[in-house]
Amino acid sequence: MHDELKEFDDIRPYEPEEMQQAFTDLLNDRQFKHILHGFAPWLPQRLLGGMLRLAFVGVKTPLDFQKRFMKPIVKHIIRKHTDGCTFSDAKLAKNPQARYTFISNHRDIVLDSAFLDVLLFEAGYPTTVEIGIGDNLLIYPWIKRLVRMNKAFTVRRGLTPKEMLRSSQLMSRYIHYAVTQKQENIWIAQREGRAKDSDDRTQQSVLKMLAMGGAQPLPLNSLQELNMVPLTISYEYDPCDYLKAQEFQQKRDNPAFKKSKQDDLQNMKTGIFGYKGRVDYHCGMPVNDWIAKLENLPKNEFFAALAQRIDSEIHTGYRLFPNNYIALDRLNGNRTNAAHYTDAHEKRFDQYLKGQLAKITIPGKDEAFLLERMLTMYANPLRNYLSAQQ
Repeated sequence: MHDELKEFDDIRPYEPEEMQQAFTDLLNDRQFKHILHGFAPWLPQRLLGGMLRLAFVGVKTPLDFQKRFMKPIVKHIIRKHTDGCTFSDAKLAKNPQARYTFISNHRDIVLDSAFLDVLLFEAGYPTTVEIGIGDNLLIYPWIKRLVRMNKAFTVRRGLTPKEMLRSSQLMSRYIHYAVTQKQENIWIAQREGRAKDSDDRTQQSVLKMLAMGGAQPLPLNSLQELNMVPLTISYEYDPCDYLKAQEFQQKRDNPAFKKSKQDDLQNMKTGIFGYKGRVDYHCGMPVNDWIAKLENLPKNEFFAALAQRIDSEIHTGYRLFPNNYIALDRLNGNRTNAAHYTDAHEKRFDQYLKGQLAKITIPGKDEAFLLERMLTMYANPLRNYLSAQQ
């Protein structure tokens, strides 16, 4: 193993020489075996394990693992739980040597990067993305093992300010190493956690973290090493919308409310297996095409202007659906955008919202508040798109 990788042992994905042992440990994990048995209860566990071992023959790298195991699973999810997933990369130079850091809005804990992997495969890119995943989601050893086999590095959560600084520096150095030395792409969310109301804004702290670890002293030059690309993810229907609305009410009614590990698991499961309608991925103009225009700004102004421009690229890239226009008109109490939807679209959206609201069973359920929250989730991409056009 490369000596320079040792610094990153606590957070990095598995290297090729570690894959076989990781796979063996995964198959021997009691909880993982129980989950596997749930997928094929008619098969004896020993037989199922043997079939998986056979399927693993020839898998040498995390990329091999993704192609053999993850790609078919994700394509099945796209077929079964979406009405198609489209990809626009017209603004990227089709250079097979280029690697990118996709900085993206965040719609789904698991699928944002998984869909992107499949889209990159199918568009002919030589490799997929490494991703950062919060250690709050790695609640069982088998989950941590599986995501490390699947090109994920660990983002530590719940740290003191001092620990957070050290952790951010380490993660930034790793991201720079992955892009410049390992020749990997990176996917990273523009903010910590999903925007519950779909008002997608880049946190300057994320950009400052990315700038920390480069070989270049100036933030601008350090970020240029990463070849950042703003990426917009658009969902026609967000299967977690009712869970997000529910959490808004729980926090309103009890400011100290915090999600449990079980809540995180439910969000992951709902996001994966819930209906999403049409899904679209749109690459904006690479940051290196325009970042030099910001070089004379003082440091704080530089990061503010960079975040604003990335937001503009992401907001311009939304694919808008009838739901977005209906939701904004409902909140505004008018039909300003009626040219973008029909009576049939309204009927379908109303039925959908009614069904999602019915899934919320918390005490003191406030239907008017919950509906307003859900409509806001669908209206905000359109609001931001319109603002970005001005």
